[in-house]
Amino acid sequence: MAAISLSKLEETAPALVAPYRSAGVSLRKHGLDGLRAAVYLVLDRSGSMRPYYRDGTVQALADRVLGLSAHLDDDGRVPVVFFSTDVDAVADLSLAGHEGRIARIAAGLGHMGRTSYHAAMDAVIDHYLDSGATDPALVVFQTDGGPAEKLAAERYLCKAARLPLFWQFIGFGDPGSRQFDFLRRLDDLAVPGRRIVDNAGFFHAGPAPDRMPDADLYDRLVGDFPAWLTAARSHGIVAPA
Repeated sequence: MAAISLSKLEETAPALVAPYRSAGVSLRKHGLDGLRAAVYLVLDRSGSMRPYYRDGTVQALADRVLGLSAHLDDDGRVPVVFFSTDVDAVADLSLAGHEGRIARIAAGLGHMGRTSYHAAMDAVIDHYLDSGATDPALVVFQTDGGPAEKLAAERYLCKAARLPLFWQFIGFGDPGSRQFDFLRRLDDLAVPGRRIVDNAGFFHAGPAPDRMPDADLYDRLVGDFPAWLTAARSHGIVAPA
């Protein structure tokens, strides 16, 4: 059973009904129906991301992540971390008032800097620990390129492997770009040599991510989550089901 019912979603966020339904299909397909988990969204605000904010692509991703979250978490909101050179903002995206919220927040954040994954990862870790949550968390981490400080990003990911956080990286842009070589390597970091479990996945959403069908997006967002849950439970990182 979904954390938030279809009838409640129809009342509070009718624009999300179609993605909510599609998310439910993907969760059932991957054996995650009825799972309770926190969902985070991390958004790249480096300078090259400007067109994606301007044309509504980032907002579209945020809305679809919110539709997914409604199945997993009953609080009706997704914590959103905006990052560039540092953390630019941490805000909530809620079912009520979700439309256009990403653009409104981003418009007030000023300069769009470089790409510091580790700063955003640190903010997610702090938020999760401070929340007192015990459920696992799916962190949707969007970017259009590699980090400015690669070693720091690797170090944070490896340390975070002992926490109940799964990092699903999603790339915006040309799938053939060398900008994503680092994320491919990050996805393949050795287990157990570098980290206790494989706590990350990566996929491309292409140069027009808003055109990726809901079904495809949700399958990619949750496809690696079940294997991580199994491994994390076996190591005592996540409580038994």
